[in-house]
Amino acid sequence: MTMPLDARSDDDDAALLARYARGDAAAARALTVRLVPRAHAQAFRMLGDAAEAEDVAQEAMVRLWRVAPDWRAGEAQVTTWLYRVVSNLCTDRLRKRPRSGVALDDVAEPMDPAPGAEDKMQDDARRDALRGAMAELPERQRLALSLRHFDGASNPEIAETLGVSVEAVESLTARAKRALAQALKGRAAALGYKG
Repeated sequence: MTMPLDARSDDDDAALLARYARGDAAAARALTVRLVPRAHAQAFRMLGDAAEAEDVAQEAMVRLWRVAPDWRAGEAQVTTWLYRVVSNLCTDRLRKRPRSGVALDDVAEPMDPAPGAEDKMQDDARRDALRGAMAELPERQRLALSLRHFDGASNPEIAETLGVSVEAVESLTARAKRALAQALKGRAAALGYKG
């Protein structure tokens, strides 16, 4: 299976953005193929809603297209800029939501009666427990942990996204991990973990 030409571009994101600013539609397609899945994944992790995540990813890309003519290569990575925009858009949406946790009893059972449904329910419960515990973290800790462990961003990239030092990122992620461990303490058996 071959990849579409747009996905195989050797140009870095900034070069593609500059080409888009000059009217190159293929550059826009290549950036879209690269960046929309990342933006959507980050938004989904923060919001827990696929439709809202799609809206956020689209809005972030629209903002990227708007800044393309003024983009100054070398000042920031395109992905770092995009992560920050997605984070801000999600934070705005989360602030408008009423605060309420999702109880495990409210998680719908899978409709598919195929073998492995119990495992899927256990995985869903674990994911919901983690999402709930992460939702209780302070915003910067939650974002640092998400970027590091779900997006695979390096500490320097996270530092640039959050506008803090690398040492601050290390501290944020360490505190976030301790807080998650504390929040999930005593629930190992209920979540299907032994030992």
